[in-house]
Amino acid sequence: MLPSSHLEPMIASLGDNHVDGQMHDGVGKDESQMQARSGVLTSAFTAFISASSRLENSYRQLQEEVSVLRVELSARNAALKTSLAENERMRLDLQQIVDSMPCGILVLDHKGEISMINPESGRLLGLDGAHFPEGSKATLRQISALSGINLESSYESASCNDRGLEFCVNQPSGKRWLEVRNRPLFHQPGRSQQPGRTILILRDITAQRRAEQERVAAREAMALAEITTILAHEIRNPLASLELFAELIENDGDRREQWISNLRAGIRTLSGTVNNVLSFHGSGSLKLAPVSLSALIGNAVQFVQPLAHQSAVSLEWSADHRPHPVMGNDSALQQVALNLIANAIRHTPAGGSVSVSLRAEHGTAKGENHVIVEFSDTGCGIRPDQMERIFEPGFSGSGDTSGLGLAVCARIMKQHGGQICVANRIDRGARFALSLPLLQLEAGSA
Repeated sequence: MLPSSHLEPMIASLGDNHVDGQMHDGVGKDESQMQARSGVLTSAFTAFISASSRLENSYRQLQEEVSVLRVELSARNAALKTSLAENERMRLDLQQIVDSMPCGILVLDHKGEISMINPESGRLLGLDGAHFPEGSKATLRQISALSGINLESSYESASCNDRGLEFCVNQPSGKRWLEVRNRPLFHQPGRSQQPGRTILILRDITAQRRAEQERVAAREAMALAEITTILAHEIRNPLASLELFAELIENDGDRREQWISNLRAGIRTLSGTVNNVLSFHGSGSLKLAPVSLSALIGNAVQFVQPLAHQSAVSLEWSADHRPHPVMGNDSALQQVALNLIANAIRHTPAGGSVSVSLRAEHGTAKGENHVIVEFSDTGCGIRPDQMERIFEPGFSGSGDTSGLGLAVCARIMKQHGGQICVANRIDRGARFALSLPLLQLEAGSA
């Protein structure tokens, strides 16, 4: 019976143990889960505390930086106010400077509207404040129409050169001249771009123009007085000689030919003097044409033979049979030859000689062909201290001539593209040489 009586308790005990085991297992799981959750919460709280601490530190730093920025901003605002005040002061100073300038100033923007105009501009252009009320913007076209001066042409065509455009204004008080210059203003200098603004500078040059006209008139008067003085000095002595030779021709029939030769020499001296004065004070360019230099120099030598006879000086001429053509002005080149020959005769004592020669010179340093004409004398030569001044207008080594002969020679040779040079031969005279380029036809036939 015991076995049967123990069946239930054993089963019951087994059941109770089974239930108790399940309960104990449930409690263990809950505790584990709670512990796990508590660990997660603890970790999360720890992380939250750490993050809060970092956030608090960051906020504190941010507040410090904001405080520093606030101080810097305050300082910069103060500096900006100071800078604005300084800029305003400079603007007012600049405006006062522009307003007090003795020349007119117009500042235009890229649209051609005037943003600044000083009082002097209004005075020069005949404008006043009634034409343009304060705050209104005028255009250059309006000002040009009111003033009668085409300022638009200066604005469009003028540049940063040293010479502006000049305008003549007729006013009741008389004519007045204005000079207008253009100056572009770039935002970034040195870069190729359209200027942001443009300045027009106006100057009253009436006094300068009148002074220039007076100077021109004075120079013309001085030139006329100089010509009169030179002619009076150069013509007086030959005229007296001509009068004497005319009387000798009339009274001394036996030596009439000699007196006639001297008369011709005096007349040709006067002719050379007048030609020198006219050549030196004349204006305009020479008309050049092919001329035979050999024939031209030969005619000049023949023309001054009476001067050589009168001074008892031997005059020699040597050249080959070729014409030696050059581009030149016949009368001007003949004047050069006459001046050099007459000058050589004047500085050669009686019994001396003057020689004139002509030759071609081929294959010079520049590969060109030239014709050389030399004038040599047996006089006393040229003093070394006078060599650099002999071609100056008005300089005379002896002091008894006008000093225009050699200056005229130098000018005519320059107009022909040639050269003139001198070689001094102390106690043996001087030698002048002319160099002119030969025409191509002569170069080809040589």
